[in-house]
Amino acid sequence: MHVFLPDGKQLDLPEHATALDAARAIGPRLAQDALAATANGVLTDLVTPLPEGAEISLITKKNPGQAQSVFRHSLAHTMSQAVGEYYGRKGFPKEAVKRGVGPSIENGFYQDFDLPEPLREEDLPDIEAIMREIIGRNLDITRADVGKAAALEQFSYDPYKVELISELPEGEPITFYTQGEYVDLCRGPHFPSTGKLPTAFKLTSTSGAYWRGNEKNPILQRIYGVAFASQKELDEYLERLEEAKKRDHRKLGREMELFTIDPLVGKGLPLWLPNGTVLREELTRFLREQQFQRGYQGVITPNIGNLELYKVSGHYQNYSDSNFSPITVDDEQYMLKPMNCPHHVRIYAAKPRSYRDLPVRLAEFGTVYRYEQSGELNGLTRVRGFTQDDAHIFCRPDQLKTEFLNVLDLTVLVLKTFGMNDVRFRVGTRDEGGDKYVGSDENWTAAEAQIIEAVSEVGLPYSIEPGDAAFYGPKLDFVVRDVIGREWQLGTIQVDYNLPERFDISYTGEDGQEHRPVMIHRAPFGSLERFVGILIEHYGGDFPLWLAPRQIAIIPIADRHNPYAEELRAELHAAGLRAEVDDSSNRMNAKVRQAELSKIPVMLIVGDKEQEERAVSVRERTPEGHKERKGVGFDDLKAELLERYQTRA
Repeated sequence: MHVFLPDGKQLDLPEHATALDAARAIGPRLAQDALAATANGVLTDLVTPLPEGAEISLITKKNPGQAQSVFRHSLAHTMSQAVGEYYGRKGFPKEAVKRGVGPSIENGFYQDFDLPEPLREEDLPDIEAIMREIIGRNLDITRADVGKAAALEQFSYDPYKVELISELPEGEPITFYTQGEYVDLCRGPHFPSTGKLPTAFKLTSTSGAYWRGNEKNPILQRIYGVAFASQKELDEYLERLEEAKKRDHRKLGREMELFTIDPLVGKGLPLWLPNGTVLREELTRFLREQQFQRGYQGVITPNIGNLELYKVSGHYQNYSDSNFSPITVDDEQYMLKPMNCPHHVRIYAAKPRSYRDLPVRLAEFGTVYRYEQSGELNGLTRVRGFTQDDAHIFCRPDQLKTEFLNVLDLTVLVLKTFGMNDVRFRVGTRDEGGDKYVGSDENWTAAEAQIIEAVSEVGLPYSIEPGDAAFYGPKLDFVVRDVIGREWQLGTIQVDYNLPERFDISYTGEDGQEHRPVMIHRAPFGSLERFVGILIEHYGGDFPLWLAPRQIAIIPIADRHNPYAEELRAELHAAGLRAEVDDSSNRMNAKVRQAELSKIPVMLIVGDKEQEERAVSVRERTPEGHKERKGVGFDDLKAELLERYQTRA
């Protein structure tokens, strides 16, 4: 057989040769240093047969980061082996530990277990120590093809492996990977030995996970780990992890009294507290102003709709797993609204439209409801009821590009306003052979081409993600990296030829004939709940003045200064600024400390001198630290703060 190296050189190898055979053919040193390979761009290990004519590249210990997913997968096996040995040392037989799946994931790996007794988080360092022992043994990691009967016999004690093996089609290859006494059902790929695995790893947490993600199945114990090619990368990641814990929006949301989730109200249904409501209303006011300038018209639609509406749109069929069950009212079936778009289509259809009327831009902060499994709910970022900053533009085909670019401009403006400048752009298209998509190939081809043409015209770097489209059309997603390096998918713009067709809506053209409009779906925030959750963590709760729920704390030094402080508060309030007086019996330093903990951006300290001069001493929180000014005239300061608030500086 033949394979080709990156420089185009052809290697002649024995039939069924592996990447290790290729390395040996090049030289013994390379064979010793090799860790993994790519074949036709796909990661593989050194012991899996290569396809005939493959273009291969060998990955060595000089660049182990190129094989992150491979060594993370091997570390998942090493952790699994270590857990088995941990319980073996406690006197349990090998068969007492049963295993679910254990893949590599972003930044690390996990493994699911059915254990004879629960593992505690304080036990994780003991598991880590055994993992390091296994790495020190330098066990060869070998691959073997087995028959289905032999595979079932090997794992007869483990119902999870038996289920997986039983579902494999007859004739499909079944492979085992072995390291020492540990054997697991696995497709691979893996490193050649445990001794070549990086030691820059850490087990971070445990949690419950339903077997195969189905809440009707048993709950297994999942152990998570992180792993990197170098200790420096691991240390940097763990630092970011600690910072993320401090910024956790659930923690800050509770401390800053922004929102709560009450089990009596329902899981995944946040209640916005007064401070959080201020934050939410500032966001909606900002976007409404931008939409008004761009010719959007506001609409309001109900929280439920007739089931037939969502059948015509396709949302009932295509989102069946995430819809709430229909309810029957007067012999009709209704459903909690999963999407705003069908309602907006019916508003468009409420009267005849001419080509002169288009584009029609309908905008709504509309609340929708999706069923999420309990284990997937997470504060504000994964909920069952949320408000989308939805708008739908109905336009002529010749207007599509201009409208798309205008929406793109709006979404970029929104992200820049919140300091989210590290953005990548992802075009979601159909995948080949996908069966979830509706509409003609012609419409899909046109919609995908128009999105790519628009982002190319403005020079945005983008990637194409096949299979990431909505069922009715392709989309452009905005993936934002926050201040601690995490990525979030926020705004989205979708081009849709299909819903207008499904609802048979039209406009009268210049030729007097009926024509089909094109729809653009857009949501710069995505959802208010998720956006606020991400925003809390992005800012760490330190919101800029215009967005902060509590903007100004006035701190009188002594009780005799309380009337002056109240006078200033009333003037700031009349000007539209959110100010409060701390008239508690605490000493001034304690009041300042409390305002700091509450993350109030501006503190005004008033004493005898300030009162005499109608002035204040200003202490501000800034990204660089604290900024202090003494003896600032109050009227000038009020004008300055008001301008910063109104311009959203």
